[in-house]
Amino acid sequence: MILFCGDPHGEFDHIIQRVQQMKPAAVIMLGDLCLSQPFEQTFASILGLTDIWFIHGNHDTDEVRYHDHLFACPERNLHGRVVEIDGFKIAGLGGIFRSQVWYPPEPPRYTTKQDFIAHCGKGNLWRGGLPRKHRSSIFPEDIQSFESLKADILVSHEAPSAHPHGFQAINELAQSM
Repeated sequence: MILFCGDPHGEFDHIIQRVQQMKPAAVIMLGDLCLSQPFEQTFASILGLTDIWFIHGNHDTDEVRYHDHLFACPERNLHGRVVEIDGFKIAGLGGIFRSQVWYPPEPPRYTTKQDFIAHCGKGNLWRGGLPRKHRSSIFPEDIQSFESLKADILVSHEAPSAHPHGFQAINELAQSM
């Protein structure tokens, strides 16, 4: 069994309790964790009970501490890859579409992170790279990285078109995989 949990926004007690009760093979956090302490510390009480994975949401780059606490565990990050979890091939796409980069169905303003960095101005860079906010933006290159990959399940922070504010681009990615 895999437990999928979205948008906890710093509230984890109910998730930890459910894991302790159900003992799932894995937990996949679907973004907006908003960690006030390091990932390993937040989930210390259940790390021995289950595998914990994540993709990032838009709010995980709102504050430096949120970003740093989450991305300190790259081995648990599903973004941009496919991992076998409890017998399923699961692909992860973190972040959201932003009009400054790409807001489908409109054409992208920037296709790669490097292209965006080259045009955003040195004063906007964070830690020598993308501005912190745009570390949770979906770029076309993020979608393209899945071109030759196959998965049983695609998890994303951005919604597919079934949601009133969702995107056909997410449907198309899932169908292609």
